[in-house]
Amino acid sequence: MKDRRILYVSSEVLPYLPETEVSSMSYETPKLVNSLGGQIRIFMPRFGNINERRHQLHEVIRLSGMNLVVNDMDMPLIIKVASIPKERIQVYFIDNEEYFKRKATFCDEEGKLFKDNDERAIFFAKGVIETVKKLNWAPDIIHVHGWMASLFPLYLKEFYHDEPLFTDSKIVTSIYNEDFGDSLNKDLAHKINFDGVDLTKLKHLTQPNFTNLTKTVIDYSDALILASPETPDEIRTYAEASKKPLLAFQPADTFQEAYKAFYNQLIS
Repeated sequence: MKDRRILYVSSEVLPYLPETEVSSMSYETPKLVNSLGGQIRIFMPRFGNINERRHQLHEVIRLSGMNLVVNDMDMPLIIKVASIPKERIQVYFIDNEEYFKRKATFCDEEGKLFKDNDERAIFFAKGVIETVKKLNWAPDIIHVHGWMASLFPLYLKEFYHDEPLFTDSKIVTSIYNEDFGDSLNKDLAHKINFDGVDLTKLKHLTQPNFTNLTKTVIDYSDALILASPETPDEIRTYAEASKKPLLAFQPADTFQEAYKAFYNQLIS
C-alpha cells in the first residue's frame, strides 16, 4: 500500500462523532493504510454537534468560497480541517450553515429524519468532489462509508464523468446495516435529475429508503464490502447479483489483512 492514494468519504468518523460501526471503521481503515505508508484523505460532514474547539477545527480559506448548486439553489461551501490526535491523519469537513449548523446528525429531537437529508447528501457528494479537484489529488481508491455518503459514487460517475482526475479511481463501498426506518424526500430523484442525470438511472430513488439508496450505491461502485455482521437479505442478494468483487464481513481481528488484500486486488 506504500504511496497508494486512498480517499475516504464517510458520514461519520471517530473521534468526532460517537462510536458506531460506521465511525469506527471510518477511523480504523485509514489508520491501517496510513501505517502501511499509504497517502490518505478523509472527508465527512461538519455536523453541528461536532465540538470545533475541542477538536481544533479551522477553516481552509483557499478551499472554501465556492457555491454548489443544489436543486437550483446556490449553497456556499465551507471547508474545515482537523488532525486526529497521535495519528497524523487529517480530516476534511464539508460545511454549510443551512445544512449542517443544527446540533444533530441525521434526526431531530423526536428521532425523525431531517427533511433536507436528501439535499445534505447531494451537497456532501458534490463538496467532496469539488474539494478533491482543488487539491488536485487523484485517488487510486475511493472508499465510501455510511448512507449519507451513498450518493457520492453516482455523482462521480454521472455528473462528474468527464473529470480526468478520477479516471483511474476505483470506488469501494462498505455496506452497513444502518436502516434509518423511513424515507428521504420523495423528490430526491428529481433533484438529482436537475443536475442532468437521466431519471432512468435513478429508478431506485423514486422511493429513497435505505434499501434503495444501498442498491444505488451498489450500482455505481466497483467493489463492495459487507461491513456489518448481518446484512438484510434483499441487499445481500442484490450485492451478490452485481458480480462485483465482494468482501464478506471481517471481525476486528482479521479485517486488516483482508482489507489490505482487497485493496491490492483492485489496484494491482
